[in-house]
Amino acid sequence: MTTSVSPEHAWLRESIELATRNVAEGGGPFGAVIIRAGEVIATGTNQVTPTLDPTAHAEVVAIRAACQAIGDFRLTGCVLVSSCEPCPLCLSAALWARVDRVVYAADRHDAATAGFDDREFYELFGRPRETWSMPVRQVSTGEATAPFAAWLSRTDRVDY
Repeated sequence: MTTSVSPEHAWLRESIELATRNVAEGGGPFGAVIIRAGEVIATGTNQVTPTLDPTAHAEVVAIRAACQAIGDFRLTGCVLVSSCEPCPLCLSAALWARVDRVVYAADRHDAATAGFDDREFYELFGRPRETWSMPVRQVSTGEATAPFAAWLSRTDRVDY
């Protein structure tokens, strides 16, 4: 008797294989694929250290490639499949890209065991900003909303 593998399992295996190969090539241990209509339309691996880009997480790289592949900044109808639970940066990117859903293999605790502790970021956003180690504050300029007024005045804008 043969056991069938669900599409999600196959996609997860692909993301894990991407992540494992990426480690051998000097990148981080994360891989992601974007699926549309049952087909892989883009892949991404963690490129933070090779590109010196702290935003080059596998999911963000895959989202960027998928948007280029379909010619749209919206990934409606797509699934983000990741070798590991997306961090808050990657979850935010997935929300902005409007993917239909996210599926992942390892979780944030597995990542922490390997030295990638995103748990502090999950916890940070739940605390008042005045307790953060990095100050974040608003400074009033009297013209802070000018870019938004300019945006709203454009009849040819593409809302997102």
